[in-house]
Amino acid sequence: MERPILKNKLYLYLTEFFAGVSVMAVELGASRLLAPYFSSSQIVWTIIIGTIMIAMALGNLYGGRSADKNPDPDRLYARILVAAIWIAAIPVVGKYVIIGVAGLIIFTVNSNYLVIAGFVTCMLVFVFPLFLLGTVTPSLVKYSVDSLDESGSTVGKLGAFNTIGSIIGTFVPTFISIPAVGTSVTFLIFAGILLLIAVIYFVSAKLPISKIKKVPVSIVLFLICCILGHDASFAFWQDDLTYEGESVYNYLQVYESPDEVVLSTNVLFGVQSVYRKDVSLTGMYYDYAMAAPFMADLDDVSDADMLILGMGTGTFATQCRRYLNTANITGVEIDDKITELADRYFELPKDIPVTTYDGRAYLNAVDDKYDVIMVDAYQDITIPFQMSSVEFFSLVKDHLNPGGVMVVNMNMRGSSEGSINDYLADTISSVFSEVYTVDVAGSTNRELFASDDPYMKDKLMDNVRRNISIRNSSAENVPDTEKRLADLENMMEKVDSRLLRYEPGNRLLTDDKAPVELLGMRVIDEIIRDELNGIDSIDDIMNML
Repeated sequence: MERPILKNKLYLYLTEFFAGVSVMAVELGASRLLAPYFSSSQIVWTIIIGTIMIAMALGNLYGGRSADKNPDPDRLYARILVAAIWIAAIPVVGKYVIIGVAGLIIFTVNSNYLVIAGFVTCMLVFVFPLFLLGTVTPSLVKYSVDSLDESGSTVGKLGAFNTIGSIIGTFVPTFISIPAVGTSVTFLIFAGILLLIAVIYFVSAKLPISKIKKVPVSIVLFLICCILGHDASFAFWQDDLTYEGESVYNYLQVYESPDEVVLSTNVLFGVQSVYRKDVSLTGMYYDYAMAAPFMADLDDVSDADMLILGMGTGTFATQCRRYLNTANITGVEIDDKITELADRYFELPKDIPVTTYDGRAYLNAVDDKYDVIMVDAYQDITIPFQMSSVEFFSLVKDHLNPGGVMVVNMNMRGSSEGSINDYLADTISSVFSEVYTVDVAGSTNRELFASDDPYMKDKLMDNVRRNISIRNSSAENVPDTEKRLADLENMMEKVDSRLLRYEPGNRLLTDDKAPVELLGMRVIDEIIRDELNGIDSIDDIMNML
């Protein structure tokens, strides 16, 4: 069927180019859409890439057969229209599909929840439009190859345009559109590009109105999606958020109550940082972690040099400043948007420097030594393997002063043998001679303290009482000091009474072999099973959130 626009090879190449752009943009958008609900671990990425490759392969097969059987370009550009509208609809309905799938899967599976829920979601939301885009390349080959003498050159150019488009579709969402306008609008932008490509084709073809009525219908549907889908809220059931947005690395939400300000980077997996307005203890793992300076070889904890890898909004730093009067604290946080939120909402002290860097890369770049190093870089199931290995903990040890202490927040406490925490503790025990753990009451967190000082535990309460005596004598006129120090002493007594010496095994994580995602997934399954005891409906799950 003759279509004048198809004689313009540039238009065909641009169709191929923007198909490649859109496929990668949807893939990256999929990762950001799923991350607030299922995490951004390698497991989730594997599911996304795998399902998209399935869709593209099936699209290639169907597109080739369709082009041979019925080489009508109207059909190809109609498929692009449908793909564009489907992608535009993802911001409108995608979040509801994810929550619905998550609720149904929770009640129907006992293991591999993350894999099954992620796979079903990808199949329902992303496979069909990418299947349609997978038909583009074989169809365009049919329309662009004029003779066998030029077939290799033409196919090569199509492949090159697709690849270049894929490259641009990789970088633009990650570094430009998602940080600037969010995931939802990113989907709409690339859906609009596909829509424009198809509209140009149908308008140039000058077909009868009866044959192009799909075009105005598609435009209307796209505009409806733009109106309904521009909302960037992932936690759509919450209407009281102080802030909700995205960074290069995370989905971010801040909510505030009369007593506290809270940061969460995942709508389903709890709290990452908290700021107590009344200057009280948080009731979370940060309070337990304050035992680390008292275990170090220090006469006065206020003199401690402390490094926090995974600063977040600075909860641990703020607690140490409030309760220990620690002056020398350095933070490292890879997400500069979180650091901005720390200044805006969490009253992070201005004199605490925060470096935007990966924690391990920071240790490789500096020669400084510290009395306490806090490792707080594990987020839900997303545990960076490079910060969980023998090599990493050896690097931490190299940056500790003699008698220094490392404290690690292990945020998923598994009860079964061979859990992620067992692997982490065994790995740390291969580097440090003294390792103690304490479970945080009322949460899934476990704090681990490690040192080469054989008296680290014995020093805890002696240092607490001596330092509290020093603080009381030097702060007679400071309001609430006595109560605050009494609360601190009670907290440290609780930690001391619950500390358990860890008996190591031989489960080691190394840079070469660290299956942290699979180990973390097992713990997620355990946590979900435990939480589901007594839950009878999806409404109960929503109430938990």
